[in-house]
Amino acid sequence: MEALVKLSFYCFAATSIAIVAASACYVSFAAGRFRVRARVAPLSFSGAPSGSSVSTVPTGFGSGPTAASLGEFGTMLAWFGLAFQTLSLGMRITASRSAPSNMYEFSMVFVFAVLLIYLLFERSYREKHLGAIVLPIAVGMAAYVWSLPAESREVNPLIPALQNQPLMTTHVSLAIFGYAAFAISFAAAVLLLIVQRRPMSWLPSAAMLDDIGFRGVTIGFPLIALVLITGSIWAHRAWGAYWSWDPKETSALFLWLVYAVYLHTRSLRGWRGTRGAVILILGFAATIFTYFGNYVFGGLHAYGGV
Repeated sequence: MEALVKLSFYCFAATSIAIVAASACYVSFAAGRFRVRARVAPLSFSGAPSGSSVSTVPTGFGSGPTAASLGEFGTMLAWFGLAFQTLSLGMRITASRSAPSNMYEFSMVFVFAVLLIYLLFERSYREKHLGAIVLPIAVGMAAYVWSLPAESREVNPLIPALQNQPLMTTHVSLAIFGYAAFAISFAAAVLLLIVQRRPMSWLPSAAMLDDIGFRGVTIGFPLIALVLITGSIWAHRAWGAYWSWDPKETSALFLWLVYAVYLHTRSLRGWRGTRGAVILILGFAATIFTYFGNYVFGGLHAYGGV
C-alpha cells in the first residue's frame, strides 16, 4: 500500500510539471496572437527628395506558425497531465480502497476533472484560447495540493460518517465534476468580456463563447442539484437529519441558486453577453467559496484536516 501511495504522488508530480508547461504554452499561444496593425507615418530624412515614398513602421508583433505550435504543445502536455493524473488517482484509490475523503484527494480529483472536461470542450469546439484561463486554474489547484501538510498524503482509516462508499463516491464525484464544468464557463465568460471590450479577429466569437459558457452550466447545474439530493440522503444516514444548515450545505445551495439565476435570466429575459458573463464569473467565485468554505466556517463537513 505504501508503495502505491508513493507512486501516486510521483505521478501527481509528473502531472504538475505537465500542466505548468501546458499552461505556459496556452498563455503564450494566446499572447502570441496579438497583432497591432502597422501604421504609416511620414518620416523626414535629411536630403530626401520631396514627395518621396515613406516606409511603414510596424508597431506590434505577430505570431506565425510558432503560436499555433505552442497551442498544439499545450494540448499535448494537457493530455499527458490527464494521463498521469488518471494513474495517480487509480493508484491512490487502490491503496486507500475508498473514494476521495479529504481535501488532498478532493483536490487531486478536481485537477483530473478540470483537465478532462476542458480537453473534451477543446476537442468539441476546436478552440484553444480557453486553455490560457482553464489550465492556470488547474495549476492553482495543484499548487494548493502541494501546500497541504505531508501527513495529508497518508492513507488513514475513514471516520464513521465517511464509510458509506456508494453515497460518498457519488456525492463527491458529482460535486467535483460540477465545479470543473463551472470552471469552463468562467473561462468562457472572461474571454467574452475581453472580446466585447476589444474585438480581436483571432479570438473566438462572442456567440461561441456565450454558447460554451451556457454548455458548461448545463453540465454543472444538474450535477450540483444531484449533489444537494445525495448529500441530504447521506446526511440523514450519517447525522440523522436531511438538512442542518451546515455552512457547506448552505453554500452549495447558494451556488446552485446563482446558476439558476443565470439560466432563468438567459432563457426568460435574454440576458446574454456581458450580463450573463458577469453572473458566470460571480458563480465561479461562489464555487471557490463553496470549495474552501470549510477553512472559514468549519461545520460538519470540516473533516480531512481542514
